[in-house]
Amino acid sequence: AGIFRGLGAQVALVYRGDNILRGFDDDVREHLRTEMQRRGITVVTKQTVDAVEKVEHGLCAELSDRASFTVDQVMFATGRKPNIAGLGLEAAKVQIARTGGIAVDELSRSSVPSIYAVGDVTDRLNLTPVAIREGHAFADSVFGGRPTAVDHTNVPTAVFSEPEVGVIGLTEATARQRFATVDIYKTTFRPMKMSLAGRDTRAFFKLVVDGETQRVVGCHIVGPDAGEMIQLVGIAIKMKATKADFDAVMAVHPTASEELVTLREKAMSYHREAAE
Repeated sequence: AGIFRGLGAQVALVYRGDNILRGFDDDVREHLRTEMQRRGITVVTKQTVDAVEKVEHGLCAELSDRASFTVDQVMFATGRKPNIAGLGLEAAKVQIARTGGIAVDELSRSSVPSIYAVGDVTDRLNLTPVAIREGHAFADSVFGGRPTAVDHTNVPTAVFSEPEVGVIGLTEATARQRFATVDIYKTTFRPMKMSLAGRDTRAFFKLVVDGETQRVVGCHIVGPDAGEMIQLVGIAIKMKATKADFDAVMAVHPTASEELVTLREKAMSYHREAAE
């Protein structure tokens, strides 16, 4: 949607859920949606495309609420599923997980001890670097004599939207379910280079902190170069850095990333009462 809008096309994005980017932090979802709309993209949620009909001036896409768009082209992002057909898995009696991927243990071994599976066919975390790491771990385990399990937690992830999204760790909602106390630090601002360019793009930064240990358990960024930033933040998160560790780092000014080490005021703090 962002690419076609950037090329000058009028774009409508229709999504069946409550908001775009299912599974991401709610603040990230809302911020990106706002930025997309600011760029002129029409975002329609809680609807599906029920029918597409060829009409005189193009295509008429009818939505589930009976609203419609007359457009030149319709593109469906229908999702994906593990491509495991024709591999003879049933004959080999390899167990399939509920997600449709090959069920494997922490060493990527299937229910048949001599058969291993890595990458998207296991439907664990479908990212190229993850598949590469799983392949390395398989080689170490089977051929190197060093049983190696891949840690699928705290994987830096980027969405190359406009603006970019970079995230790692827990969302605010998940952290509140997991920890008794959760502190949230967040800010939104217009980056300096956007101000100089006369653009209205706003960046968003958010840190999710375990209130008891003060460990930073989640970082969420929307803005220019978010993917680049989250790769480096990932090192700190993997090392179990605390909020104090972030605060102790000197800021690089003027950059957007300095917000990561200058966030001082809690936006909110949640406390879960212990069950009696």
